[in-house]
Amino acid sequence: MENHKIRIGITQGDINGVGYEVILKTFADQTMFELCTPIIYGSPKVAAYHRKSLDLPTNFSIINSAADADPDRLSIVNCTDDEVKVEFSKPDPIAGQAALAALQKAVEEYKKNLIDVIVTAPINKHTIQSEGFSFPGHTEYIEQTLGEGKKALMILMKNDFRVALVTGHIPVSQIASTLSKQLIEEKIKIFHRSLKLDFGIGAPRIAVLALNPHAGDGGLLGTEEEEIILPAIQEMTEQGILCFGPYPADGFMGSNNLSRFDGILAMYHDQGLAPFKALAMDEGVNFTAGLPVIRTSPDHGTAYDIAGKGVASEDSFRQAVYAAIDIYRNRQREKTARANPLRKQYYEKRDDSDKLKLDSPEEEL
Repeated sequence: MENHKIRIGITQGDINGVGYEVILKTFADQTMFELCTPIIYGSPKVAAYHRKSLDLPTNFSIINSAADADPDRLSIVNCTDDEVKVEFSKPDPIAGQAALAALQKAVEEYKKNLIDVIVTAPINKHTIQSEGFSFPGHTEYIEQTLGEGKKALMILMKNDFRVALVTGHIPVSQIASTLSKQLIEEKIKIFHRSLKLDFGIGAPRIAVLALNPHAGDGGLLGTEEEEIILPAIQEMTEQGILCFGPYPADGFMGSNNLSRFDGILAMYHDQGLAPFKALAMDEGVNFTAGLPVIRTSPDHGTAYDIAGKGVASEDSFRQAVYAAIDIYRNRQREKTARANPLRKQYYEKRDDSDKLKLDSPEEEL
């Protein structure tokens, strides 16, 4: 385990939304600095404007890089030399470019090992689009820039309630044609690995939802269950992964089945996120699993309807910070355990006594 406090790189998101409000409210609590060293990538002037407009008490330091961060204070790395005007609730391409500049700087400093994890404030997916960002959202951008060739899996989580998605930000009209046995198997494997590595669950149980109403009703309402989803579940089961289904999606969340599984795999975005947000919106967290980098975010958007009013709840953002810290620690424990495995033990029968023996590292090799 590393001795330093976990360095949280926080991207400012859309400056006209509630991003700075939830960030500043979170770190108004001084106990947060006992857990981590927070570094915002954004604009000190914009942060100061939000602080004054919302009458928030949070103080911060201005630094050039995360390398200069005070471990006991909120710091901001200035990511733009331009004057950026804050206009609450307004979608603005200039605000989008400011959000992108902050994200790019966080990625750059993560690659230099100056921060340990990334927590992203909400962006406007339209205004951020540019030559440097042509992705449906954060998940795809992080996969491309920091994934090292690995595939991402979006997991929405609150405590032991975890929902992952086979397909993410794609039109509903493309869902059925995008699904394949191979894709579902890939997502199940990533989910299974994340439940073990990131959440410390020894033998995770995964529920797989159906695509069609009533799980296709024996082929009457669709054949994807019989032709794609069930074969994928069977293949993964043969490989030792505890996955079950496909379950009809309409009644699953409201049944007792929910508590019997460590994770739920939904076929598409709204199938998983609509019930999740209904049950866990206030403290839900979006986690990008499957990648070397740990990235979390609150499960809400820019919330233009309440931006600048001072009423945004920081609960989801705070939980995103907590989740990033917990997952980082779990990965460090796993890394330490693998670096120092227990030597094999066996009993050797000699005469009338059993004598405990330990293999030497050379004998194990």
